[in-house]
Amino acid sequence: MAFGAALYFTLPYEPNIPYAPILSAALFAIMIWSRVPIILRAIAIFMFGFVYAYTYTHAIDTPQIKSTMHDTNIIGDVYKIDFANDKSRIYINTDNDMRIRASIGDNIPMPNVGDKISATATLFRPVAAYAPATFDYARWAYFNNLTATGYISDYNVITPSSGFSVNSFRDNLHKCSNSFLVDSLVLGYKNSVPENDNKIWTATGIGHVWSISGFHMTLVGGWLFAIFFLIFRAIPYITRRVPARIPAILCAWVGLMGYLFISGMDVATIRAFLMTTLVFVAFIFGRNAISMRNICMAFCLIFLINPHYVMQPGFQLSFSAVFGLVWFWGDVQYVKRTHGQKILRAIYVTIMTSIIATLFTAPFVAAHFFAIPIYGLIGNLILLPIFSFAIMPLVMIGACGANWATEFAHGIYNWTLGVANWIAELPASTIVMPHISNMAMVCFIIGLACIMFIRATRLRENCIIGAIFICTGLAITMTQRTPIFMSTHDNELVAMRRADGELEFNKIRASKHYFAFDTFMQISGNAPNATRHKHKCSRGVCEFKSDKFTIMYTQRFMPLVKNLNNWCADDGVDYIVSYLGIDAPNCNHKILRNAFIIYDNGRVEYVRANRHWHNRHE
Repeated sequence: MAFGAALYFTLPYEPNIPYAPILSAALFAIMIWSRVPIILRAIAIFMFGFVYAYTYTHAIDTPQIKSTMHDTNIIGDVYKIDFANDKSRIYINTDNDMRIRASIGDNIPMPNVGDKISATATLFRPVAAYAPATFDYARWAYFNNLTATGYISDYNVITPSSGFSVNSFRDNLHKCSNSFLVDSLVLGYKNSVPENDNKIWTATGIGHVWSISGFHMTLVGGWLFAIFFLIFRAIPYITRRVPARIPAILCAWVGLMGYLFISGMDVATIRAFLMTTLVFVAFIFGRNAISMRNICMAFCLIFLINPHYVMQPGFQLSFSAVFGLVWFWGDVQYVKRTHGQKILRAIYVTIMTSIIATLFTAPFVAAHFFAIPIYGLIGNLILLPIFSFAIMPLVMIGACGANWATEFAHGIYNWTLGVANWIAELPASTIVMPHISNMAMVCFIIGLACIMFIRATRLRENCIIGAIFICTGLAITMTQRTPIFMSTHDNELVAMRRADGELEFNKIRASKHYFAFDTFMQISGNAPNATRHKHKCSRGVCEFKSDKFTIMYTQRFMPLVKNLNNWCADDGVDYIVSYLGIDAPNCNHKILRNAFIIYDNGRVEYVRANRHWHNRHE
């Protein structure tokens, strides 16, 4: 089902499926009909994923602005605020049904959730991917119901906030706690951790603690269950009628639902909540709580909520880790052990859990973050217990109003950060990974699926088949060509690869293409924080030569006018690129437009921006 949806989202063109809602309903009926042969059902599931993704995409129909809007006036309600360490952003639902995410100037106070404001803003249309098989921000914005992004230079409050909402409660909790630990671990704000600290946590392999998921749900659910279990055990009227664990589970579930809402309801959090719900139901009815069936049920429910989740890192990392862990531990039976054996068993379980989670998430970590932490096992073994038994409990208590607990948590955090920094500074703490293509990613996923699902009784054969696919994915990744010239959609920013592998840009800053720098760095095999070299241009003309071709580039009008005819007539010039529109019928074969990358053999690959989420205008 996920493969079918992924195929739809990565197609180079928009398909046309008549009567898609009816077709998806028919395919769903075939999926759940028990008498359908397994092969036909598998085909139906794949087709359902494809058709349902198409149906959902055309049903939400999020509008987008046509072009950049400078100093435009917008009026709307602030419905959410995303507090970050560097620059917080507000979400506005305008009176003309646009949803905007905008940052605010440093000297301007933040409005409250629920305020109706009139603002002067500069708005940008969400841009498509900067290179093939990379992050498509326009698609992400479309499925997150965002019309435009930008920044606000000034605003006035028309009507102050009134009433209660979950987001206003989160806003008040943020202001009362004044702690980035509460913002991250309780309220789910992903960018509230200081950037330098975040790099250290990522290098030690425990960056996942800042994304509320199964780790947090397990801790909070366990604490709530323990508290309510002790309370109900002390009430004979209840325990004489039902086991104390049942009302304790119900109360813990209600508490977790509250935690889900105040945490922002990220996809990883929803997955963890659904899994916890299934586990609680299994405990109540005496069924097996940890099973592949429960994971698949949670998977399908989240897919039906929004099929685009399958393309997001949180979904992929969360489910890959859980699938791997349940596959590895699913058949474990309870055995009575001595105290010494229990301690050794706990150490073994902790180590193997970290190893399995790391192995099953490694392809997705490399694909989305272009680096793999080498000492992740050490980081998880040393640092996760501190978060589990010290920082998280204190932060939860501090979120309830106990400032002393928050201050104590920050003290422990600073000490833990020092330990993490020591681990991150060990030799070769991270390995920078090359860009992973869609085909290589498919091979990795099929390989992991083969290990888990082909034949439960033949692990050796499963591992051999899975290893073949995984090795194929590695071979594709290691042998793929690296682009040596890249351009954005409007040709404002171009990058050129030097002989030493580093990149030169025609400009060091480009506010409209903030993420283009990182994308170009990553697909060229450079670290995102590598030095940005400025390409030296002669009289407004940038020239790039390789063994196979020569490119002439200019951003200014006069150099283009003076040189265009000569470039067209010169057989030594293979391509012409300009930020300005060029109309030269005699040499259109040389002119490159829109976003593209060029490989060392001269092959040009364009970035497709003709899908449904690229062309919806307000």
